[in-house]
Amino acid sequence: MDSLKYFKALSDETRIRLLNILLHHELKVGELVSILEMGQSRISRHLKILADAGLVEHLREGVWGFYYISRSGPGRRFIDAVRYLFEDDPVYETDIQKAERIIEERKRNVLRFFDDIAPRWDLFKGEILGNFDLNQAIFKNTGVHRVGVDLGCGTGDLLKSMKRHAEKVIGVDSSPRMLEEARKQFQDAGADFEIRLGEIEHLPLSDGEADFVVISLVLQYMAKPVAAVAEVCRILKTGGLFVIADFGKHDNSVLCEKYGARWLGFSRQEVEGWLAPNGFELQKVDNYSIEKELPLNIYYAIKL
Repeated sequence: MDSLKYFKALSDETRIRLLNILLHHELKVGELVSILEMGQSRISRHLKILADAGLVEHLREGVWGFYYISRSGPGRRFIDAVRYLFEDDPVYETDIQKAERIIEERKRNVLRFFDDIAPRWDLFKGEILGNFDLNQAIFKNTGVHRVGVDLGCGTGDLLKSMKRHAEKVIGVDSSPRMLEEARKQFQDAGADFEIRLGEIEHLPLSDGEADFVVISLVLQYMAKPVAAVAEVCRILKTGGLFVIADFGKHDNSVLCEKYGARWLGFSRQEVEGWLAPNGFELQKVDNYSIEKELPLNIYYAIKL
């Protein structure tokens, strides 16, 4: 009986607290240990019970493993039915506050990583891409637009190519050091170039400001890539073009260990799962194989 399995799994306070935390954030075992202030073996045992019951799942990405709530199936339906019981409880709220501080520290670590490597970022990209001209591949079928936006613009390399496909271009990045490098390139560019500091989950653009948005090799660094897709839907006009360039699923952990990536690429199914619910229709996907046999996919979608 599924009901007996689920209720047994939640017959312990620690497991209820774990489930509530994972309803809000995907976390590593060590992070859950820090939040609950319990030993790792104890937390791992409780997570195994929840996983065996089909209430949580475990994903390994390179050197890291993340736990998250089951996304579908009868276990997820059970969770959705009982999650109201976790509301307005001070213990659960404290757990979530601790988890959010961990997520914020993760963001700061990523930001420090990009600030540190900003002067060398183009060399780093060259190590990953080799002789593959990603910008040329992205823009070969994009046409010309009024306002183009590069999300996670880094040092501004892609903005140069975007200017040939948009009357005005805007680059957004959360790293001040990256934007310093970009401004050096465009200090005499005039009003048709703008560089804005901001996070992709909370973009410094107004609703419908863009006609054309590119996010290239950035989603792999985000805790929740779908949050970026939702924000693009907000800033993009109806009929606007959205281009995602990122790696397909792979097992090259060097991208995590040396280049700071959070995800080892994404399957087409995952990307389509972000696009359709956020109001996009996928038009085409171009597939490439680059250095180190890394699969690279470029998705072209229209906002409906």
